[in-house]
Amino acid sequence: MNTPICDFLRRYAEKNALRLHMPGHKGKGFLGAEKLDITEIEGADSLYEAKGIIAQSEENAGKLFGADTFYSTEGSSHCIRAMLHLAVTFAKSQNKKPLIVAARNVHKAFLSAAALLDFEIFWLYSKNTDSYLSCKITAEELDRALSLSAEKPTAVYITSPDYLGNLADIKALSLVCKKHGVLLLVDNAHGAYLNFLNPSLHPMDLGADLCCDSAHKTLPVLTGGAYLHISKNAPDFFKAQAKNALALFGSTSPSYLILQSLDKTNAYLSDGYCNKLWDFALKVQTLKKMLVLNGYATLGDEPLKITLCTKPYGYTGTDFAKLLLNKNIVPEFADPDFVVLMFTPEIGDNDLKTLEAALCAAVKKSPIKTAPPPFAPCKAAMSVRCAALSPCETIKAQNSAGRILAAATVACPPAVPIVVCGEIIDENALKLFEYYGIKECTVVK
Repeated sequence: MNTPICDFLRRYAEKNALRLHMPGHKGKGFLGAEKLDITEIEGADSLYEAKGIIAQSEENAGKLFGADTFYSTEGSSHCIRAMLHLAVTFAKSQNKKPLIVAARNVHKAFLSAAALLDFEIFWLYSKNTDSYLSCKITAEELDRALSLSAEKPTAVYITSPDYLGNLADIKALSLVCKKHGVLLLVDNAHGAYLNFLNPSLHPMDLGADLCCDSAHKTLPVLTGGAYLHISKNAPDFFKAQAKNALALFGSTSPSYLILQSLDKTNAYLSDGYCNKLWDFALKVQTLKKMLVLNGYATLGDEPLKITLCTKPYGYTGTDFAKLLLNKNIVPEFADPDFVVLMFTPEIGDNDLKTLEAALCAAVKKSPIKTAPPPFAPCKAAMSVRCAALSPCETIKAQNSAGRILAAATVACPPAVPIVVCGEIIDENALKLFEYYGIKECTVVK
């Protein structure tokens, strides 16, 4: 597969031209990458008006994913806002009120989109969950919610995989959405690689109408590289308006370094990557089985993620993460209950063996039986938009009972809010804040 963006930048760098254009480093500098870092000069195309090399590269990506695919250099957060804007404007084009039915474990980018776009949200809650980071919605639960809804929503919004590695049954959820005539939107930020498994587990192959992928999370792409995918079966409106939606939220100065990374990865993915991924995924699953045999408890079914439930092994997640850090092994995420480890074929067999040795060397202790406070939704007092745009103040979390949350009080990672903007912080929320180490929160004045 050709790499039009990389080829153009290589030729331009070789010219050693006098650069009287942005950026200010003029192709020279301290990192060594500056010569390939440019702006929208003649021939370089323009991300949101792409008709040249960027359009060609996006078309290559679309062939790999079986979708109409568009690039972002600002991560899935950018794509989430664009995806929701498309859903909202599609509803308005049909003279309908925008209503999004969403599983509660959304990324906080969903809330920023809600604040900017002012759509109504109906939250879905899971009866069985291991953490506020998960919200396992079954097809039966979704069907019941849509059947009982007083008005037909614009779209259903699901996060899959979630941060702990749980995969939703996208195919079954898609059938329910089609039955009720609503769109299915998927935050697939952690699952770009799922397209290259056999069979594919990617939302575009399982019936989703739109989804976003953080290419940088699970593919060899520089941080910030992401995809917005639109199903070939989705109404033509979405493809036609995709660039406008991305441009509304995106910088007018996209990173050409990230664009080159997305472009080069197309060639990498088209040249034997499926076999490489499959072989490596089997090794990760073998490691997971070995860990279970050695007394570890794991969570989730995502092929390239191992989530350790550390309390049965005698450690909090944060303490176990320190144990790994002392061995120069850096996990993706840890909280009091879990340690999340993310893998890609770029790790290699020797690194797997290093990890295996470290985990086998950890001494098993008496189980820790304290459980996190149960998650319970707080009562909404105002819309997400009204709360997010209200005058606010930051106070100690322990003093926030009865106040209305103005901004999502959670860091990234995991970027999943415990309380949603506009909700009244209650005593149960305070227990969750304390358990997860949230010291401050921003509330409406």
